[in-house]
Amino acid sequence: MPPSLAVVIVSFNSGDVLTDCLASLRTQQFSGSVTIHVVDNASTDGTAERVAHEFPEVRLTVSPANVGFSAGNNLALRPILSEPDAPDAILLLNPDTVVPPNGLIGLMAALTERPEAGIIGPRTATADGQMDPACRRSFPTPLVSFYRFSGLARRFPNSRRFARYNLSFLDPNQPAEVDAVSGAAMLARTSAVREIGLLDEAFFMYGEDLDWCLRMKSAGWQVWFDPRVTILHLRGVSTARRPGPARDAFYDAMRIFHRKHYAARTPTVVNRLIELGISFIERRSR
Repeated sequence: MPPSLAVVIVSFNSGDVLTDCLASLRTQQFSGSVTIHVVDNASTDGTAERVAHEFPEVRLTVSPANVGFSAGNNLALRPILSEPDAPDAILLLNPDTVVPPNGLIGLMAALTERPEAGIIGPRTATADGQMDPACRRSFPTPLVSFYRFSGLARRFPNSRRFARYNLSFLDPNQPAEVDAVSGAAMLARTSAVREIGLLDEAFFMYGEDLDWCLRMKSAGWQVWFDPRVTILHLRGVSTARRPGPARDAFYDAMRIFHRKHYAARTPTVVNRLIELGISFIERRSR
């Protein structure tokens, strides 16, 4: 029986790039069934109307407020998971992405090849063709975060110790089991999602992908980076329109993730230093 797939895209004032993303999904060389869900987070640029007019096959949900990335995805995930004939897998996709014609079939093949994988992430590339380092990562433990923000990761990009956050010592052309992949393009096995639950809505934007991957691995599932599929990711189209709130959400996500997963087993003095460090980096970014 051919595999089935649901694609979920959360959009906020991204109509200009979302149409390219949806158009790329129409060209897929995929023999299974695909349903495409777009959640519009109270856009003011006519995104919802444009999707309804130009892509009538899309299942459109219009949120009355901008509820964020996690909650927006969950608006689609809940009904998908409740369906008696729910798809085999769910692809979370950013609106500022373009999927190559072999993208869906390649990702589904990678998931089928690895029955212990709960999540597969492709290679994501920026407009200039460079790989986005965020498409394969280690979890930001206090030590890994220290290596990253102290500059040691940048100074020693081939070090298995210092460059663990972005795993820059790995061959970018070879699949690898990793801690986390990017929520910009993340294929999740439906049975695994049912086991671990929805995205954590404490994360408004950023961090929810790391959290989901950590919960997957904690439940015994694997997370894989597979560069045989490359998806174009233009990055930051929605956040560029509201850079202040996006920046605040980024640093809030750091705090939430640390408090949720590491604070309880980290010495109090170290927790205080981490909180101070996040606040210091946040102030410098303003």
